[in-house]
Amino acid sequence: MLQRTILRLAIALFCLFTSAAKSFELTEIAPGVLVHQGQTALMSRDNSGDIANLGAIVGDEAIAVIDTGGSRVEGEAFLAALQQRSPKPIRYVVNTHVHPDHIFGNIAFAGAGAIFVGHKNLPRAMATRGPHYLSSFREAMGALVDDVKLVPPSLTVERETILDLGGRKITLKAWRTAHSDADLTVLDPQSGTLFAGDLLFLRHVPIVDGSLLGFLAVVDELRAIEAVRVVPGHGPAVAPWPQALDAQKAYLDHLTRDLRADIAKGETLAEAVRTAGREERPNWLLFDDYHSRNATAGFAELEWDAP
Repeated sequence: MLQRTILRLAIALFCLFTSAAKSFELTEIAPGVLVHQGQTALMSRDNSGDIANLGAIVGDEAIAVIDTGGSRVEGEAFLAALQQRSPKPIRYVVNTHVHPDHIFGNIAFAGAGAIFVGHKNLPRAMATRGPHYLSSFREAMGALVDDVKLVPPSLTVERETILDLGGRKITLKAWRTAHSDADLTVLDPQSGTLFAGDLLFLRHVPIVDGSLLGFLAVVDELRAIEAVRVVPGHGPAVAPWPQALDAQKAYLDHLTRDLRADIAKGETLAEAVRTAGREERPNWLLFDDYHSRNATAGFAELEWDAP
C-alpha cells in the first residue's frame, strides 16, 4: 500500500513538473540562447511573479541562467523547461540585480550545483532589502512568498568577469548606480546577444530605483557594446541593438528636462510630480504604477544637483 502511494505521488509530481515545463515557454532567439518573456504586469498570485524576461545560454559543457523569476514556482518551471531542452548542467545562475521578479526564483536552482553570480553590491542589497521584499510582496503574492528563500551570489563582479561554458565564453559587466545600485549585464559575443536586465525596458515604463542621472549616463555607455540583439528586463523578449535604447532614452531625457525646469522655477515636489514627463504617458504600459515614483526620486536627486 505504501509503495503504491509513493508511486502515485511520484507520478503526480512528474506530471506537475512536466505540465509546468510545457506551459513555461522558452524561445531560442539565437543558437544556444533561450529566452522566456514575462508578462507586462505587476507581480501577483495569478501570474506567480512571472513578469520579467529570463534567459539561458548553452555552451558545449554547461549552461548559464540569467535571472530566475518572481517565485519558487516560476523558478521550478524554468528549471524543468531547461532540463527538457538540454541535459547539460547549470554551471552559473546570474542575477542582473536585486528586484524580486528577478531573484525570488533562485531557490529553485539552489540544488542544481550552480554558482550564483551577481554585482559586487548584490549581497548587501539582498541582505538589506530582502526582508522588506518578502514582507511587502506578501499581500500581492500570498503563500507563494512562503517558499522563497533568498540565495545571494558566491561570485561577485566588480568590473568585468568572463564565464566559460565550454567553447562559449560570456562577459559579465557591473555598472554604476542606474536602474538600481547592483545592475549587471551579460554579453554572449558568439551570438551577438546582450542580456541587459533592467537597464533596458521596452513598452513597460522604465523604473528608476537608483539614480536618474546615472541611468541616463549608462544608457549612453551601453550603446558602445557590440551586439546585434538585446533581451531587455521587461517587454518584448528580443529587440535590435542599439536601436532598442531610443524610447527609454527619450523617456529619461524628457523626465529630467521637465524636473530641472520645475526646480528652476521653484515648483514644489508635488507640483513637479504631477506634471513632469506626463507627455510620455501614451508611450508606456504601467505608467501610472511607476512614473510618479520615478519623478519623486528624480526630483530629490536633481534638487541637490541644481546649480
